[in-house]
Amino acid sequence: MQSERFLRISRLLGEDVVEILHGKFVVIVGLGAVGGYALEALTRSGIGRLRLVDFDTVSVTNLNRQILALESTIGRKKVDVAKERVLDINPEAQVQALEAFAHEQTLSEILAGEPDLVIDAIDSLNPKCALLQGTYERGIPLISSMGAALRRDPSLVRTADLMDTWGCPLARQVRTNLRKRGVGRGIQVVFSPELVRFAYRPPEEEEHADFNEQIIDRGRRRNVLGSLPTVTGIFGLTLAHLALDNLVGGDALHGEAAWNPVAGTEK
Repeated sequence: MQSERFLRISRLLGEDVVEILHGKFVVIVGLGAVGGYALEALTRSGIGRLRLVDFDTVSVTNLNRQILALESTIGRKKVDVAKERVLDINPEAQVQALEAFAHEQTLSEILAGEPDLVIDAIDSLNPKCALLQGTYERGIPLISSMGAALRRDPSLVRTADLMDTWGCPLARQVRTNLRKRGVGRGIQVVFSPELVRFAYRPPEEEEHADFNEQIIDRGRRRNVLGSLPTVTGIFGLTLAHLALDNLVGGDALHGEAAWNPVAGTEK
């Protein structure tokens, strides 16, 4: 491994942490607005082996928020674009591009090889619940993103066990679904309790109803939800930071606040 590539991380966390990260195997499922930024941060942190899972192609409507979306990548498979980007950042990384839709029949392939961690950045209920159940039953650590669309306030982004979340409609649906499947505590998530107000249009009435990002569950159309590059990016970067903390363990990523001479309450 070329030491200069990750010099700033080793200066902060130590050479041993860089070596640990280089030896880890992470699966990222969903390479959209949230998953793309999670992938970016994990790649730049030196994760040595990655499996990238998505079934979608880059669309023009992805340009406002997805790091993989460029004029030059429109129409290309997200997994192929993502693999090229990873190798352009770290040519020594081992990268598998898996074009697949997450459901019960594909989990064996998605989760093969005993990954150290799975990142869930799927934005639809049934595939997300299938993946969460699959990792839970296999004992594979997973960190999941709840709903990032429609949020405007980045200061409200939170982390918690899925069973302790509040205010997020997607988290509530996922929690209810997983309880019926016998899934309990132990799934760490990024979520926002921000109150969202919106009115759905029927998908067939959408101005861009032919765009691929409206296709879900292998053919069923979905509504298009507004989203910001700032908030979705923060969701993805928070996922990545939680992943690093999980992979490294200990206190390597836990900072300590400085003493505040005004408040007098911090060190």
